[in-house]
Amino acid sequence: MDPRGRRTNAGGAEIRRFFIALLQAYKTLSLAILRLRGATAEDEAARRILSGRSWAEFCDTLKAAGSAIAAPAAPRDALNQAEGYRYLSRLVRAGLEAFVEYADPKAPVLRRMIHETAKIGADNPDNCYLNAAISGQYEYRLRGTRGTVHFLDFSTQSGNYGNGGGLPLTGRLDSTELDVRKDGSFEVRVSCGRKPGNWLRMTPATSMLIVRQTFLDKRRETPCELSIERVGGDGLPTPLSCERLEQGLRMTANMVVGVPFLFGRWVRGFRRHTNQLPRMKPETSTAAGGDPDIAYYHSYWALDPEQALVIDFTPPSCEYWNFQLDNHWMESLDYRHYTIHVNKHTASYAEDGSVRIIVAHRDPGLPNWITTAGHSCGTMCLRWVKADACPEPRTAVVGFSNLEAGKHGDVGR
Repeated sequence: MDPRGRRTNAGGAEIRRFFIALLQAYKTLSLAILRLRGATAEDEAARRILSGRSWAEFCDTLKAAGSAIAAPAAPRDALNQAEGYRYLSRLVRAGLEAFVEYADPKAPVLRRMIHETAKIGADNPDNCYLNAAISGQYEYRLRGTRGTVHFLDFSTQSGNYGNGGGLPLTGRLDSTELDVRKDGSFEVRVSCGRKPGNWLRMTPATSMLIVRQTFLDKRRETPCELSIERVGGDGLPTPLSCERLEQGLRMTANMVVGVPFLFGRWVRGFRRHTNQLPRMKPETSTAAGGDPDIAYYHSYWALDPEQALVIDFTPPSCEYWNFQLDNHWMESLDYRHYTIHVNKHTASYAEDGSVRIIVAHRDPGLPNWITTAGHSCGTMCLRWVKADACPEPRTAVVGFSNLEAGKHGDVGR
Protein backbone atom coordinates (compact mmCIF):
# COMPACT_ATOMS: atom_id res chain seq x y z
CA MET A 1 0.00 0.00 0.00
CA ASP A 2 1.18 3.56 -0.62
CA PRO A 3 1.09 6.20 2.17
CA ARG A 4 -2.42 7.25 1.11
CA GLY A 5 -3.80 3.76 1.65
CA ARG A 6 -4.09 2.82 -2.02
CA ARG A 7 -2.89 -0.48 -3.35
CA THR A 8 0.31 -0.19 -5.36
CA ASN A 9 0.60 -1.30 -9.00
CA ALA A 10 2.83 -4.18 -7.87
CA GLY A 11 0.12 -5.37 -5.49
CA GLY A 12 -2.52 -5.20 -8.21
CA ALA A 13 -0.27 -7.14 -10.58
CA GLU A 14 0.25 -9.85 -7.94
CA ILE A 15 -3.51 -10.24 -7.48
CA ARG A 16 -4.00 -10.44 -11.22
CA ARG A 17 -1.28 -13.10 -11.61
CA PHE A 18 -2.83 -15.10 -8.76
CA PHE A 19 -6.25 -14.92 -10.42
CA ILE A 20 -4.82 -16.08 -13.77
CA ALA A 21 -2.95 -18.94 -12.07
CA LEU A 22 -6.16 -19.94 -10.30
CA LEU A 23 -8.04 -20.08 -13.60
CA GLN A 24 -5.29 -22.19 -15.17
CA ALA A 25 -5.32 -24.57 -12.21
CA TYR A 26 -9.12 -24.88 -12.49
CA LYS A 27 -8.83 -25.63 -16.21
CA THR A 28 -6.16 -28.31 -15.59
CA LEU A 29 -8.26 -29.91 -12.86
CA SER A 30 -11.37 -29.89 -15.04
CA LEU A 31 -9.54 -31.62 -17.89
CA ALA A 32 -8.17 -34.23 -15.49
CA ILE A 33 -11.69 -34.97 -14.21
CA LEU A 34 -12.96 -35.30 -17.78
CA ARG A 35 -10.23 -37.82 -18.61
CA LEU A 36 -11.15 -39.86 -15.55
CA ARG A 37 -14.75 -39.91 -16.79
CA GLY A 38 -13.65 -40.99 -20.25
CA ALA A 39 -14.84 -37.72 -21.81
CA THR A 40 -12.85 -35.25 -23.93
CA ALA A 41 -12.65 -31.47 -23.81
CA GLU A 42 -14.69 -31.39 -27.03
CA ASP A 43 -17.39 -33.53 -25.41
CA GLU A 44 -17.63 -31.10 -22.51
CA ALA A 45 -17.64 -28.09 -24.84
CA ALA A 46 -20.41 -29.65 -26.93
CA ARG A 47 -22.48 -30.23 -23.79
CA ARG A 48 -22.04 -26.61 -22.71
CA ILE A 49 -22.82 -25.25 -26.17
CA LEU A 50 -25.95 -27.41 -26.51
CA SER A 51 -27.20 -26.39 -23.07
CA GLY A 52 -26.57 -22.68 -23.74
CA ARG A 53 -24.20 -22.50 -20.76
CA SER A 54 -21.27 -21.16 -22.79
CA TRP A 55 -23.31 -18.30 -24.20
CA ALA A 56 -24.87 -17.49 -20.82
CA GLU A 57 -21.44 -17.29 -19.16
CA PHE A 58 -20.15 -15.11 -22.02
CA CYS A 59 -23.03 -12.68 -21.52
CA ASP A 60 -22.63 -12.72 -17.73
CA THR A 61 -18.95 -11.79 -18.04
CA LEU A 62 -19.76 -8.94 -20.43
CA LYS A 63 -22.30 -7.65 -17.93
CA ALA A 64 -19.69 -7.77 -15.16
CA ALA A 65 -17.26 -5.78 -17.35
CA GLY A 66 -19.52 -2.75 -16.90
CA SER A 67 -18.19 -2.36 -13.36
CA ALA A 68 -15.02 -0.79 -14.82
CA ILE A 69 -17.07 2.05 -16.30
CA ALA A 70 -19.00 2.63 -13.08
CA ALA A 71 -15.91 2.44 -10.84
CA PRO A 72 -15.56 5.25 -8.27
CA ALA A 73 -12.41 6.64 -9.95
CA ALA A 74 -14.11 7.00 -13.35
CA PRO A 75 -15.59 10.36 -14.43
CA ARG A 76 -19.34 10.39 -13.79
CA ASP A 77 -20.44 12.88 -16.46
CA ALA A 78 -22.64 11.66 -19.30
CA LEU A 79 -20.02 12.01 -22.07
CA ASN A 80 -17.34 9.96 -20.32
CA GLN A 81 -19.82 7.31 -19.23
CA ALA A 82 -21.24 7.03 -22.75
CA GLU A 83 -17.74 6.73 -24.21
CA GLY A 84 -16.93 4.12 -21.57
CA TYR A 85 -19.79 1.84 -22.56
CA ARG A 86 -19.02 2.42 -26.24
CA TYR A 87 -15.44 1.39 -25.38
CA LEU A 88 -16.73 -1.93 -24.05
CA SER A 89 -18.82 -2.48 -27.18
CA ARG A 90 -15.74 -1.84 -29.31
CA LEU A 91 -13.73 -4.33 -27.27
CA VAL A 92 -16.45 -6.93 -27.80
CA ARG A 93 -16.28 -6.38 -31.56
CA ALA A 94 -12.48 -6.49 -31.63
CA GLY A 95 -12.39 -9.55 -29.39
CA LEU A 96 -14.87 -11.56 -31.46
CA GLU A 97 -12.91 -10.81 -34.62
CA ALA A 98 -9.61 -11.74 -32.97
CA PHE A 99 -10.67 -14.87 -31.08
CA VAL A 100 -13.65 -16.26 -33.01
CA GLU A 101 -13.47 -15.13 -36.64
CA TYR A 102 -9.68 -14.89 -37.23
CA ALA A 103 -8.15 -17.05 -34.52
CA ASP A 104 -6.78 -19.91 -36.65
CA PRO A 105 -2.94 -19.96 -36.87
CA LYS A 106 -3.15 -22.59 -39.62
CA ALA A 107 -4.81 -20.07 -41.94
CA PRO A 108 -3.78 -16.62 -40.64
CA VAL A 109 -5.40 -13.43 -41.89
CA LEU A 110 -3.93 -9.94 -41.55
CA ARG A 111 -6.67 -7.59 -40.42
CA ARG A 112 -7.04 -4.26 -38.64
CA MET A 113 -7.98 -5.08 -35.06
CA ILE A 114 -7.30 -1.49 -33.91
CA HIS A 115 -8.54 1.34 -36.11
CA GLU A 116 -10.72 4.47 -36.20
CA THR A 117 -13.59 2.87 -34.27
CA ALA A 118 -11.81 0.21 -32.20
CA LYS A 119 -9.17 1.61 -29.88
CA ILE A 120 -6.94 0.24 -27.12
CA GLY A 121 -4.22 1.73 -24.93
CA ALA A 122 -3.49 5.11 -26.58
CA ASP A 123 -3.66 3.82 -30.15
CA ASN A 124 -1.53 6.00 -32.44
CA PRO A 125 -3.56 8.00 -35.02
CA ASP A 126 -0.51 7.91 -37.35
CA ASN A 127 -0.43 4.10 -37.33
CA CYS A 128 -2.13 1.47 -39.41
CA TYR A 129 -2.10 -1.66 -37.22
CA LEU A 130 -2.34 -5.15 -38.71
CA ASN A 131 -2.68 -8.30 -36.60
CA ALA A 132 -2.68 -12.01 -37.36
CA ALA A 133 -3.00 -15.11 -35.19
CA ILE A 134 0.11 -17.27 -35.61
CA SER A 135 1.78 -20.11 -33.72
CA GLY A 136 5.36 -21.08 -32.95
CA GLN A 137 4.45 -24.59 -34.16
CA TYR A 138 4.46 -23.39 -37.76
CA GLU A 139 6.44 -21.28 -40.19
CA TYR A 140 5.04 -18.34 -42.16
CA ARG A 141 5.89 -16.14 -45.12
CA LEU A 142 5.00 -12.46 -45.42
CA ARG A 143 4.96 -10.96 -48.91
CA GLY A 144 4.58 -7.28 -49.56
CA THR A 145 5.39 -4.10 -51.43
CA ARG A 146 7.14 -1.42 -49.42
CA GLY A 147 5.05 1.59 -50.51
CA THR A 148 6.12 5.01 -49.23
CA VAL A 149 4.90 4.80 -45.63
CA HIS A 150 7.49 6.42 -43.39
CA PHE A 151 8.21 3.52 -41.03
CA LEU A 152 7.37 -0.19 -40.81
CA ASP A 153 7.62 -2.40 -37.76
CA PHE A 154 7.00 -6.16 -37.58
CA SER A 155 6.84 -7.91 -34.23
CA THR A 156 5.83 -11.28 -32.84
CA GLN A 157 4.41 -11.63 -29.35
CA SER A 158 3.27 -14.30 -26.98
CA GLY A 159 0.04 -14.05 -25.04
CA ASN A 160 -2.88 -11.84 -25.97
CA TYR A 161 -5.41 -9.54 -24.35
CA GLY A 162 -7.75 -12.51 -23.98
CA ASN A 163 -5.67 -14.52 -21.50
CA GLY A 164 -4.54 -11.76 -19.13
CA GLY A 165 -0.86 -12.71 -19.22
CA GLY A 166 0.55 -9.67 -20.99
CA LEU A 167 2.10 -9.47 -24.45
CA PRO A 168 5.83 -10.28 -24.18
CA LEU A 169 7.85 -9.58 -27.33
CA THR A 170 9.33 -12.65 -29.05
CA GLY A 171 10.78 -11.09 -32.21
CA ARG A 172 11.12 -7.82 -34.08
CA LEU A 173 12.10 -6.44 -37.50
CA ASP A 174 11.68 -2.89 -38.80
CA SER A 175 12.03 -1.08 -42.12
CA THR A 176 15.56 0.14 -41.35
CA GLU A 177 16.63 -3.55 -41.40
CA LEU A 178 14.38 -4.70 -44.25
CA ASP A 179 15.95 -5.89 -47.53
CA VAL A 180 13.68 -4.57 -50.32
CA ARG A 181 14.03 -5.53 -53.98
CA LYS A 182 14.41 -2.90 -56.70
CA ASP A 183 10.73 -3.21 -57.63
CA GLY A 184 9.74 -2.42 -54.04
CA SER A 185 8.71 -5.99 -53.13
CA PHE A 186 10.01 -8.05 -50.23
CA GLU A 187 9.53 -11.29 -48.33
CA VAL A 188 9.88 -11.97 -44.62
CA ARG A 189 10.21 -15.47 -43.15
CA VAL A 190 8.57 -15.85 -39.75
CA SER A 191 9.87 -18.86 -37.82
CA CYS A 192 11.51 -20.08 -34.65
CA GLY A 193 14.71 -21.01 -36.46
CA ARG A 194 16.81 -18.40 -38.27
CA LYS A 195 16.26 -18.07 -42.02
CA PRO A 196 18.36 -16.32 -44.68
CA GLY A 197 17.26 -12.85 -45.79
CA ASN A 198 14.51 -11.00 -43.96
CA TRP A 199 13.73 -13.02 -40.84
CA LEU A 200 11.26 -12.35 -38.03
CA ARG A 201 11.88 -14.47 -34.97
CA MET A 202 9.24 -16.54 -33.18
CA THR A 203 9.46 -18.77 -30.11
CA PRO A 204 7.34 -21.83 -29.35
CA ALA A 205 5.09 -19.54 -27.27
CA THR A 206 4.47 -16.98 -30.05
CA SER A 207 0.77 -16.40 -30.73
CA MET A 208 0.47 -13.04 -32.49
CA LEU A 209 1.95 -11.02 -35.33
CA ILE A 210 1.63 -7.24 -35.20
CA VAL A 211 2.56 -4.89 -38.06
CA ARG A 212 2.71 -1.16 -37.41
CA GLN A 213 2.78 1.18 -40.39
CA THR A 214 3.64 4.68 -39.18
CA PHE A 215 2.76 7.62 -41.43
CA LEU A 216 3.99 11.19 -41.32
CA ASP A 217 1.24 12.23 -43.75
CA LYS A 218 -1.45 9.65 -44.52
CA ARG A 219 -2.82 11.77 -47.36
CA ARG A 220 0.41 11.53 -49.35
CA GLU A 221 2.10 8.29 -48.32
CA THR A 222 1.30 4.91 -49.84
CA PRO A 223 0.73 2.09 -47.35
CA CYS A 224 2.62 -1.17 -47.53
CA GLU A 225 0.62 -4.01 -49.10
CA LEU A 226 0.99 -7.29 -47.22
CA SER A 227 -0.18 -10.89 -47.30
CA ILE A 228 0.65 -13.84 -45.04
CA GLU A 229 0.67 -17.59 -45.62
CA ARG A 230 1.62 -20.64 -43.59
CA VAL A 231 4.55 -22.43 -45.22
CA GLY A 232 3.48 -25.94 -46.20
CA GLY A 233 -0.18 -25.29 -45.49
CA ASP A 234 -3.16 -25.56 -47.83
CA GLY A 235 -4.62 -22.21 -46.73
CA LEU A 236 -7.83 -23.83 -45.52
CA PRO A 237 -9.09 -22.92 -42.04
CA THR A 238 -9.59 -25.48 -39.31
CA PRO A 239 -13.29 -26.51 -39.18
CA LEU A 240 -15.24 -24.92 -36.36
CA SER A 241 -15.67 -27.01 -33.24
CA CYS A 242 -17.57 -26.45 -30.02
CA GLU A 243 -14.30 -26.31 -28.11
CA ARG A 244 -12.84 -23.63 -30.40
CA LEU A 245 -16.02 -21.54 -30.25
CA GLU A 246 -16.21 -21.79 -26.47
CA GLN A 247 -12.55 -20.82 -26.17
CA GLY A 248 -13.10 -17.83 -28.49
CA LEU A 249 -16.07 -16.61 -26.49
CA ARG A 250 -14.18 -17.03 -23.22
CA MET A 251 -11.11 -15.15 -24.50
CA THR A 252 -13.29 -12.36 -25.88
CA ALA A 253 -15.03 -11.97 -22.53
CA ASN A 254 -11.69 -12.02 -20.71
CA MET A 255 -10.42 -9.29 -23.00
CA VAL A 256 -13.46 -7.08 -22.40
CA VAL A 257 -12.88 -7.43 -18.66
CA GLY A 258 -9.07 -7.42 -18.67
CA VAL A 259 -8.27 -4.49 -20.98
CA PRO A 260 -10.23 -1.88 -18.95
CA PHE A 261 -8.71 -3.36 -15.77
CA LEU A 262 -5.14 -3.02 -17.10
CA PHE A 263 -5.44 0.46 -18.56
CA GLY A 264 -7.72 1.64 -15.77
CA ARG A 265 -4.88 0.87 -13.37
CA TRP A 266 -2.52 2.87 -15.60
CA VAL A 267 -4.90 5.82 -15.63
CA ARG A 268 -5.14 5.88 -11.85
CA GLY A 269 -1.37 6.19 -11.80
CA PHE A 270 -1.38 8.93 -14.46
CA ARG A 271 -3.71 11.08 -12.37
CA ARG A 272 -0.99 11.48 -9.75
CA HIS A 273 0.88 13.70 -12.25
CA THR A 274 -2.04 15.37 -14.04
CA ASN A 275 -0.99 17.95 -16.68
CA GLN A 276 2.62 16.73 -16.59
CA LEU A 277 4.35 14.32 -18.98
CA PRO A 278 6.86 12.03 -17.23
CA ARG A 279 8.28 9.03 -19.04
CA MET A 280 6.67 5.65 -18.47
CA LYS A 281 8.93 2.82 -17.34
CA PRO A 282 9.93 0.91 -20.51
CA GLU A 283 9.26 -2.48 -18.91
CA THR A 284 5.66 -1.47 -18.20
CA SER A 285 4.86 -0.44 -21.78
CA THR A 286 6.71 -3.38 -23.34
CA ALA A 287 4.84 -5.90 -21.17
CA ALA A 288 1.56 -4.51 -22.54
CA GLY A 289 2.65 -4.86 -26.17
CA GLY A 290 4.46 -1.54 -26.65
CA ASP A 291 7.42 -1.23 -29.01
CA PRO A 292 10.73 -1.40 -27.07
CA ASP A 293 12.22 1.19 -29.47
CA ILE A 294 9.61 3.76 -28.40
CA ALA A 295 9.96 6.02 -25.35
CA TYR A 296 6.42 6.66 -24.07
CA TYR A 297 5.32 9.65 -22.00
CA HIS A 298 1.82 8.93 -20.71
CA SER A 299 -0.20 11.12 -18.36
CA TYR A 300 -3.58 12.61 -17.49
CA TRP A 301 -4.91 16.03 -18.41
CA ALA A 302 -7.75 18.09 -16.95
CA LEU A 303 -8.67 21.64 -17.97
CA ASP A 304 -11.37 24.10 -17.00
CA PRO A 305 -13.15 25.90 -19.87
CA GLU A 306 -10.83 28.93 -19.61
CA GLN A 307 -7.58 26.99 -19.18
CA ALA A 308 -4.99 25.71 -21.63
CA LEU A 309 -2.13 23.25 -21.28
CA VAL A 310 1.17 24.45 -22.78
CA ILE A 311 3.74 21.73 -23.58
CA ASP A 312 7.31 22.69 -24.56
CA PHE A 313 10.14 20.45 -25.74
CA THR A 314 12.95 20.20 -28.25
CA PRO A 315 12.56 16.91 -30.13
CA PRO A 316 15.63 14.68 -30.09
CA SER A 317 17.04 13.16 -33.25
CA CYS A 318 14.62 10.30 -33.88
CA GLU A 319 12.85 8.27 -36.54
CA TYR A 320 9.48 9.74 -35.59
CA TRP A 321 7.64 11.49 -32.77
CA ASN A 322 4.08 12.47 -32.04
CA PHE A 323 1.80 13.86 -29.35
CA GLN A 324 -1.86 12.87 -29.03
CA LEU A 325 -4.85 13.55 -26.83
CA ASP A 326 -6.94 10.62 -25.59
CA ASN A 327 -10.10 10.21 -23.56
CA HIS A 328 -10.27 8.82 -20.02
CA TRP A 329 -10.37 5.26 -21.39
CA MET A 330 -7.08 5.73 -23.28
CA GLU A 331 -8.77 5.83 -26.68
CA SER A 332 -7.38 8.42 -29.08
CA LEU A 333 -9.93 11.17 -29.65
CA ASP A 334 -11.70 11.27 -33.01
CA TYR A 335 -8.80 12.09 -35.34
CA ARG A 336 -11.03 11.67 -38.41
CA HIS A 337 -12.77 14.97 -37.69
CA TYR A 338 -10.63 16.87 -35.16
CA THR A 339 -6.98 17.86 -34.82
CA ILE A 340 -6.11 15.84 -31.74
CA HIS A 341 -2.48 14.99 -32.55
CA VAL A 342 0.67 16.40 -34.11
CA ASN A 343 3.82 14.65 -35.32
CA LYS A 344 7.36 15.20 -36.55
CA HIS A 345 6.13 16.27 -39.99
CA THR A 346 2.99 18.25 -39.18
CA ALA A 347 4.37 20.27 -36.25
CA SER A 348 5.39 23.92 -36.49
CA TYR A 349 8.88 24.52 -35.08
CA ALA A 350 10.48 27.59 -33.53
CA GLU A 351 13.74 28.90 -34.99
CA ASP A 352 15.73 27.04 -32.34
CA GLY A 353 14.07 23.72 -33.26
CA SER A 354 11.77 23.62 -30.23
CA VAL A 355 8.07 22.85 -30.34
CA ARG A 356 5.22 24.34 -28.32
CA ILE A 357 1.95 22.40 -28.24
CA ILE A 358 -1.21 24.02 -26.89
CA VAL A 359 -4.10 21.89 -25.65
CA ALA A 360 -7.22 24.02 -25.34
CA HIS A 361 -10.99 23.83 -25.69
CA ARG A 362 -11.01 26.40 -28.53
CA ASP A 363 -8.56 27.68 -31.11
CA PRO A 364 -6.15 30.30 -29.69
CA GLY A 365 -4.92 31.17 -33.19
CA LEU A 366 -1.47 29.74 -32.42
CA PRO A 367 0.50 26.89 -34.04
CA ASN A 368 0.21 23.29 -32.85
CA TRP A 369 -3.22 23.68 -31.28
CA ILE A 370 -4.73 20.38 -30.09
CA THR A 371 -8.49 20.46 -29.52
CA THR A 372 -10.11 18.72 -26.57
CA ALA A 373 -13.07 17.83 -28.82
CA GLY A 374 -15.58 18.61 -26.10
CA HIS A 375 -13.79 16.77 -23.29
CA SER A 376 -12.75 18.29 -19.96
CA CYS A 377 -10.29 15.54 -19.00
CA GLY A 378 -8.58 12.45 -20.34
CA THR A 379 -5.20 10.92 -20.99
CA MET A 380 -2.38 11.98 -23.31
CA CYS A 381 0.75 10.48 -24.83
CA LEU A 382 4.02 11.71 -26.32
CA ARG A 383 6.32 9.17 -27.97
CA TRP A 384 9.81 9.22 -29.48
CA VAL A 385 10.74 6.37 -31.86
CA LYS A 386 14.40 5.33 -32.00
CA ALA A 387 15.50 8.54 -30.31
CA ASP A 388 19.11 9.33 -29.40
CA ALA A 389 17.88 11.06 -26.21
CA CYS A 390 14.70 11.16 -24.13
CA PRO A 391 14.11 14.73 -22.90
CA GLU A 392 11.16 15.29 -20.56
CA PRO A 393 8.68 17.91 -21.83
CA ARG A 394 7.94 21.02 -19.77
CA THR A 395 4.27 21.68 -19.08
CA ALA A 396 2.21 24.51 -17.59
CA VAL A 397 -1.50 25.27 -17.22
CA VAL A 398 -2.27 28.88 -18.19
CA GLY A 399 -5.35 31.02 -18.59
CA PHE A 400 -6.77 30.98 -22.11
CA SER A 401 -7.04 34.78 -22.09
CA ASN A 402 -3.27 34.95 -21.65
CA LEU A 403 -2.83 32.88 -24.81
CA GLU A 404 -5.13 35.16 -26.77
CA ALA A 405 -3.33 38.26 -25.50
CA GLY A 406 0.09 36.78 -26.22
CA LYS A 407 1.02 36.89 -22.54
CA HIS A 408 2.07 33.24 -22.30
CA GLY A 409 5.62 34.29 -23.14
CA ASP A 410 8.17 31.78 -21.92
CA VAL A 411 5.73 29.74 -19.87
CA GLY A 412 7.26 26.30 -19.41
CA ARG A 413 10.40 27.11 -21.38
